[in-house]
Amino acid sequence: MKPKKIGFIGLGQMGGPMAGNIAKNGFDLSVYDKAGTQERAPDGANLIGDTAALARGCDSIFLSVPDGKASLSVINEIINISDRRVKVVIDLSTIGPVAAREASDRCKKAGIIYMDAPVSGGQAGAKAGTISVMIAGDKATKIAHEEVLYAFAKNPFYVGEEPGQGQALKILNNFLSGTAMVASTEAILYGLSQGLDMQTMLDVLNVSTGQNTATNDKFPNRILTETFDAGFATALITKDVNLFIENAKAASTPTQVADIVGRIWDETNEALPGSDISLVYKHLRNSIESA
Repeated sequence: MKPKKIGFIGLGQMGGPMAGNIAKNGFDLSVYDKAGTQERAPDGANLIGDTAALARGCDSIFLSVPDGKASLSVINEIINISDRRVKVVIDLSTIGPVAAREASDRCKKAGIIYMDAPVSGGQAGAKAGTISVMIAGDKATKIAHEEVLYAFAKNPFYVGEEPGQGQALKILNNFLSGTAMVASTEAILYGLSQGLDMQTMLDVLNVSTGQNTATNDKFPNRILTETFDAGFATALITKDVNLFIENAKAASTPTQVADIVGRIWDETNEALPGSDISLVYKHLRNSIESA
């Protein structure tokens, strides 16, 4: 059944714009954020005072929270409400496969369908409605929610039947993204040391085999401009790369590159707490200057 009333919990850098696009497309949307619903709520949304009220008034609830601990905490709140209306929880957070499977198990016992549905595309993509969603779980539920998914996502991919598969794809994607950012920074810093111009390097790289999301977005739009506003926190890419390492080791797949990339992000996050992902450029540049 298509949901008539939609709930959304978590109105941060990604959740806020996604919820805004749902409301903008005319859906009956109610929102809640424990950090401040009124300050973060998008235009056109109904403001709800807590998770319990949302669960009582909505058919489906989307989550966009920082990590597995937060996601499981919200899910526990939902399933402990005896007179809840909600039948489906669609988790847009990046929480890792283990947490997603745990969330699914808890929801199943309570008679709720859990959909593992992390997103990619950054804050700019969330605002533009161009993000990708990697959805794992009951296929019929995905189909029933396609209209609302397309309200905030250009590419809602169905990736598998088992919750956790969406998370697996998301963390491998973010490992590649984090690797591209670090590797591109090292490449650009080498080029600068040889007297090459950054814009010239980017022009060449972006029509050559070395192009990636760092060279075609973060460097020209966030680093060359010195705005350093990619809209994704260093703490989050660090968390995601480490989730990939943890799960790859558990699966006995190689992590030689990931171990090095993870160490660099750990060091960057420690040196620059609260920073944007693009500031890894300054961190690695400064490490050269202080050597």
